[in-house]
Amino acid sequence: MMLNDKRLLITGVVNNDSIAFATAERAIEAGAQVMLTAFPRDRHLTEEAARHLPGEVGVAELDATRAEDIEALGHRLAADFGHLDGVLHAIAFAPREALAGDFFEAGPESVSLAFHTSAFSYASLGRLLRDLAPDGGGSLIGLDFDAAGAWPVYNWMGVCKAGLESVNRYLARDLGPLGIRSNLIAAGPLHTRAAGGIPDFDALLENWETRSPLKWDAEDPYPVAEVACFLFSDMARAISGEIVHVDGGYHAMAGNLRKVDAEELVGGAA
Repeated sequence: MMLNDKRLLITGVVNNDSIAFATAERAIEAGAQVMLTAFPRDRHLTEEAARHLPGEVGVAELDATRAEDIEALGHRLAADFGHLDGVLHAIAFAPREALAGDFFEAGPESVSLAFHTSAFSYASLGRLLRDLAPDGGGSLIGLDFDAAGAWPVYNWMGVCKAGLESVNRYLARDLGPLGIRSNLIAAGPLHTRAAGGIPDFDALLENWETRSPLKWDAEDPYPVAEVACFLFSDMARAISGEIVHVDGGYHAMAGNLRKVDAEELVGGAA
């Protein structure tokens, strides 16, 4: 199987509707051993989601902004797995004032927390993988939302994603000599728990309905998960520093392709 005997850390699983959960499920089906991380106050939710995955899946607490949590996680992984072949960074957070309202009104504390959680933590997990990867290397993957331009919503989180894209390139530079790859997946908008915190999320979906050349299903995280599994696999052994777009082709279009009535937008629970 594509990920036979790979040992993977999957962050960001809070329920079974997320990209992270779908990635864990597909990875296990492909032969991987998986450990999940849980933000401390959400541990019970992550453990409940883990029960929907095939086999026994461990859960470790992680606040990715705390160095002591990263260190403790490293000890847990060394004890349970011995080594680590890959990490999915599915962590992002911004206080509401950094996401909504006037871009100029967000305070430095909110922006700093958003950047630490959403971009700097990617480097922290890269360091963890560096210390636990086998001699053959490994694969670090982050979840992105294309930061090539400014969105009508998203505000400082868009800036944080631009920072994440830059961090990815520097990690590819510094981890490459160890055989460790670093790549991002820029997914189209999906109805996940995180999406529920984005003001005017339906405005993003409307963009996809009018511009994406392929039909985009905002309820289906598995196309993203399957690309993550490819990037974890040895088939992606020469890919690093890349941003892989799994967005129905939206990013490649220069303008709208069609008009769509508001009633046709893909709905669903956040």
